[in-house]
Amino acid sequence: MPVLTRLIPSPVVVDISRGALDDLAGLLADQRISSNGRLAFAISGGSGAALRERFAPALPSADWYEVGGGTIDDAIKLADAMKSGRYDAVVGLGGGKIIDCAKFAAARIGLPLVAVATNLSHDGLCSPVATLDNDAGRGSYGVPNPIAVVIDLDVIREAPARFVRSGIGDAISNISAVRDWELAHTVRGEDIDGLAAAMARQAGEAVLRHPGSVSDDAFLQVLAEGLVLTGISMSVAGDSRPASGACHEINHAFDLLFPKRAASHGEQCGLGAAFATFLRGDREMSMLMVEVLRRHGLPVLPSEIGFDEDEFVKVVEYAPETRPGRYTILEHLDLSADQIRDAYRDYAQAISS
Repeated sequence: MPVLTRLIPSPVVVDISRGALDDLAGLLADQRISSNGRLAFAISGGSGAALRERFAPALPSADWYEVGGGTIDDAIKLADAMKSGRYDAVVGLGGGKIIDCAKFAAARIGLPLVAVATNLSHDGLCSPVATLDNDAGRGSYGVPNPIAVVIDLDVIREAPARFVRSGIGDAISNISAVRDWELAHTVRGEDIDGLAAAMARQAGEAVLRHPGSVSDDAFLQVLAEGLVLTGISMSVAGDSRPASGACHEINHAFDLLFPKRAASHGEQCGLGAAFATFLRGDREMSMLMVEVLRRHGLPVLPSEIGFDEDEFVKVVEYAPETRPGRYTILEHLDLSADQIRDAYRDYAQAISS
């Protein structure tokens, strides 16, 4: 008998709303998550203290672990500390680094993860990937999807605006990433998952075309939903392909070549997406991306994050090395340093006119 449907890996609970954290204890008591409240919370050493003070009284059987940073060593230490606790689930409560460490630790000790995000800096909060710093720079590690995702828009409003803006850049970059995936399908016959591509593209388009700002609940709702859908699209594809193309290669090159000067993930991905879209010849979409990124206070030129033209040329030239085997517009064009410089000058002139 033919298979007429497929199961989509996704959280059993997704709560994106104002006041979503008010009943966190009740949500975690869901029989699918924890029947007795034996939970291991991963929190930061700074803002995590206030969160622990807020939630600990309602979760007397939970244990709390401070995460030192966002490295693979931090994640392994967290897993080692939690392994003897006989917990029902791990709860990552915080920003991207905390949740990525919690994801890795939960996978290492075989427990489900609940992701409770306190900012919207990138699409990793619901993805099957943990991004952690290692001795070689930064690595991506495959992990199961979170069993539940909670995003309280009231808490998101309290986060620095730069974190929300970073999420905007990451969401918009989906549009460029999907185009790269389609290019690889056309040129090299790479398999493409239409559902995953549609989910990632529509998530990016919803953020790109929403007229609101980071101060609007309606916009924050669309952004949060878009980041969650992007994470699920990666699970559907079984790969980061729906959300990672030339835009992310450029981002990784910034991180690897200039680790002490790199900007935020979403800032670099948004800039990378606008430039990659320009290289692809889609000037109208590139200029729309530039317009929206600027409206939200995101960089569209490397100088706006502290890099000169020569450094940006070096970044774009090195970018394909960050994802060997991935085919994007950068691999397709295979531009020399001089050609990258000419293309960048055309791009800079186009967005300034």
